[in-house]
Amino acid sequence: MDIKELREQIDGIDAKLVELFAQRMDVAKKVAEYKKANGLPVLDASREREKLADVSKMSDDEIRDYTRVLYSLIFELSRSYQGRMMDKTSVLYNDIKNAIDNTEKLFPKSAMIACQGTDGAYSQIACDKIFRDPQIMFYSSFEHVFTAIEKGMCKYGILPIENSTAGSVNKVYDLMINRNFHIVRSTRIKIDHSMLAKPGVRLSDIKEVFSQEQAIAQCSEFLKSMPGVKVTPCENTAIAAEMVAKSERNDIAAISSRYCAGIYGLNSLAHSIQDAGNNHTRFICISKDLEIYPGADKTSVMMVLSHKPGALYRVLARFYSLGINLIKLESRPIPERDFEFMFYFDLETSVYSEEYARLMCELDGMCEDFKYLGSYSEVI
Repeated sequence: MDIKELREQIDGIDAKLVELFAQRMDVAKKVAEYKKANGLPVLDASREREKLADVSKMSDDEIRDYTRVLYSLIFELSRSYQGRMMDKTSVLYNDIKNAIDNTEKLFPKSAMIACQGTDGAYSQIACDKIFRDPQIMFYSSFEHVFTAIEKGMCKYGILPIENSTAGSVNKVYDLMINRNFHIVRSTRIKIDHSMLAKPGVRLSDIKEVFSQEQAIAQCSEFLKSMPGVKVTPCENTAIAAEMVAKSERNDIAAISSRYCAGIYGLNSLAHSIQDAGNNHTRFICISKDLEIYPGADKTSVMMVLSHKPGALYRVLARFYSLGINLIKLESRPIPERDFEFMFYFDLETSVYSEEYARLMCELDGMCEDFKYLGSYSEVI
């Protein structure tokens, strides 16, 4: 047979598959009606395991694995459909609806904001981009920013979460696992690093360079051109500039922003020393209370999945079946729990969409532990 005849065979088989799939979903609808009437949950894990074993036995060895994948996806679609038929809601989704209804329609222009670092930090620049007139309190660490939010000392906090060249800010991800907060906004800041030193100091005089770990990673190529120079991490790029300005040494420098040069009376020995010109850091704005402002089209969640094959696939399949775009997936080991990971997801979907509502009603039942971080928009 030629390719046209083979494709005609596939078309005929597909027509039968679609008809059979419609019949299967119609029966699933009736199952949902029965479950609703009898107070039964959508998921019947033992039934799914038995069914997967049955269809595997029906398949030839060559396509057995493909059959299991196909039916795993069919089960996801069936559960989603049954949940919709049963008008399944959750405590989480009710909280989300209340937040949408009760949050002010305009994002605040001013508030007390917690930032890590000191004057001139990139967190401050991100804060100024999100808020028109912020009242900033600086803290020495990311952990203290979370604590300030949890204890109500500040209304909001600004934290870096990822960089386009150096990757995720792991310290922040690790803290997010056990801290209580919600994301209410995000923004991206163009990162432009300079080598700053005291007036009169030359680049050849430098024996030690201070900066934040991410900034050091972002400027690795430039630092390679300074052999023998010690590189010392510190909490923040602005703190590094302040340390250089206050030190009695004349052989040290800081990787920081040019904005810090003016604040701390330093000279720029080299401009734009980052490895990539298109270097951006994404910052999140967090709050203790759940606030969802109009236009929210991004959602962040964290999950602990069971340590067995297909656990992550089931979640990804649900996103796919609902047509929800996954824009970030990050995994971090959970402290004191061997071989267990917390998965962080950024999803792109409007909080007003039907798909969003269905997902929020279903996700917490798909994993061992679930944490909703918030729904928000990004300030351009």
